[in-house]
Amino acid sequence: MPRSQKNENFIDKTFTIIADILLRLLPTTQREKEAFSYYRDGMSAQTEGEYAEALLNYYEAMRLEIDPYDRSYILYNIALIHTSNGEHTKALEYYYQAIERNPYLPQAFNNIAVICHYRGEKALEIGEDETAEALFEQAAYYWKQAIGLAPNNYMEAQNWLKMTGRDSSTLWMESFAQ
Repeated sequence: MPRSQKNENFIDKTFTIIADILLRLLPTTQREKEAFSYYRDGMSAQTEGEYAEALLNYYEAMRLEIDPYDRSYILYNIALIHTSNGEHTKALEYYYQAIERNPYLPQAFNNIAVICHYRGEKALEIGEDETAEALFEQAAYYWKQAIGLAPNNYMEAQNWLKMTGRDSSTLWMESFAQ
């Protein structure tokens, strides 16, 4: 029985019913319907912390899905799972693939920045100051991308950029002063 039929949560059940109705009404191919079904089951498993099951569903959805935009969200969710599991290198690969297919995915840019910042902090802890600085610059670059796409989001990142002098306005003022 598909995971979507096992949901016990009212919100999940409601979403499943609405999604099933939409799938029947929308003019989509059987392949697209199957891909969405696997994606939906992957999201449900991911929400419940069943990451191995979620990954299996996402990989099957990737096999079936051909639309780049839809694939970007599948890839993004796969990256989230790898991030949660501490597999940052693997997560980055999937975030980059998601952005390749959908360059308007601010949450992917944000998560790349978070990983770069985390790695920068770790480099500082072991005295690798130059590596840390390079990673912080990468984090700044990706946070600026995320903020450019979603200006009202990522307030902590915006504050960090300002506090560290990496925000655009500070950089512009520094170049103007020279």
